[in-house]
Amino acid sequence: MQKTLQEEVTLSGIGLHTGKEVKLTIKPAKENTGFIFVRTDLEGHPQVEADVNYVVATERGTTLEKLGVKINTCEHVLAALVGCDIDNAYLEMDASECPILDGSSKFFVEAIESVGSVEQKIAREYLVVKEVLSYSDPATGSEITIIPSDNYEITTMVDFGTKVLGTQNATLKNISEFKEEISSARTFSFLHELEMLLDHGLIKGGDISNAIVYVDKDLTAETTEKLKKAFGKDHISIRPNGILDNLTLNYPNEAARHKLLDVIGDLALCGVKIKGKIIATKPGHFVNTQFAKKLNRQWKLQKKKNVPDFDLNKEPVFDINGIMRLMPHRPPFLLIDKILELSDSHVVGLKNVTMNEPFFVGHFPKEPVMPGVLQVEAMAQTGGILVLASVPDPENYSTYFIKMDKVKFKRKVVPGDTMIFKIELIEPIRRGIVHMQGYGYVGDTIAVEAELMAQVAKNKVE
Repeated sequence: MQKTLQEEVTLSGIGLHTGKEVKLTIKPAKENTGFIFVRTDLEGHPQVEADVNYVVATERGTTLEKLGVKINTCEHVLAALVGCDIDNAYLEMDASECPILDGSSKFFVEAIESVGSVEQKIAREYLVVKEVLSYSDPATGSEITIIPSDNYEITTMVDFGTKVLGTQNATLKNISEFKEEISSARTFSFLHELEMLLDHGLIKGGDISNAIVYVDKDLTAETTEKLKKAFGKDHISIRPNGILDNLTLNYPNEAARHKLLDVIGDLALCGVKIKGKIIATKPGHFVNTQFAKKLNRQWKLQKKKNVPDFDLNKEPVFDINGIMRLMPHRPPFLLIDKILELSDSHVVGLKNVTMNEPFFVGHFPKEPVMPGVLQVEAMAQTGGILVLASVPDPENYSTYFIKMDKVKFKRKVVPGDTMIFKIELIEPIRRGIVHMQGYGYVGDTIAVEAELMAQVAKNKVE
């Protein structure tokens, strides 16, 4: 089920790039809200959804903009929400940039855990990855790939071509490990980048306490004075591990872990929980968000098709003998072979379409096609199982069509196809009237769809 926070929680800090104080309040939200930023400092309290289609900049963090309203550096708090298994939240801010805090997600996670989460009443949806998807940026050599997996897993590999950092890898096997393994990995920069940003009046909220600085060039007297002034320090030095000043790493591969954190935060913008394994080579906010757009398109396509996720190798709920115990239909007019899923409100059935079907003898015999009316009948029989499985004596009942509406045939069904029928109740069964929405799939394509209404009636006793 979906989750939100039990109550609101507030954090305050400075924006890394703007240098402005900001108060961030994370609030509970109803089901299917997702993550929505709210600018309380602007008239009308405009909202910006955490949607990858609102990404406008990725240079030093991920920036969202909607109707001129911006949200800067949103990735760390979004990673924390995903890592804490939250689906819905409002994020109220009185400035444009999320607080940098220590440069990680640690304090966001602690704040969320301090108020706890609550399970909601609507089931969570997932982008279930069924094929390999990739995005690459030839200019940087960055690449992200996702492959099928039952869990959300991420592996990151970073190589900036510097001796001080070298090549690092980080892996998260399950998102439940986010707090312990990833959340306290801090953002980092190289000295040459830091000096350039300072020269241009950027990272106004930067401090050695919220970013790891890898020294990849000589620390000249001029640079030392510049850093002293920027960070308000009397002394600047390089530690033996090549890091500026006396910062202690939380992990030997903290840079790779922070890049993994950024991947989670940026991919939160695709708008749905993910079931798949991410492999990211030299990831950055640009390639992350471009890949998030690709996943977002895939999710919209998956949702539009509404393809049921099933495992043909699992033991069926009913085999053909179980179906015949419930239904009066018999071959050649029993048109379903298995029931794969069954609940109070939906059913998924399977039909193997073979050349042995009697209707193929006369229905376009040179190019056999399953009649559309029989596809709808098979769909209706699947729906009949949904009804008859709920009564103690199904042999004493029959289901009769009252209405078929919005029937559409979208592709031919031919011998060798396997049809999957998914039937869902549109409204609860009342007085024996069943109102259902049905879909028939071949592979991941809808072959037939229809809105069906039937009446369940007790058989006359002779």
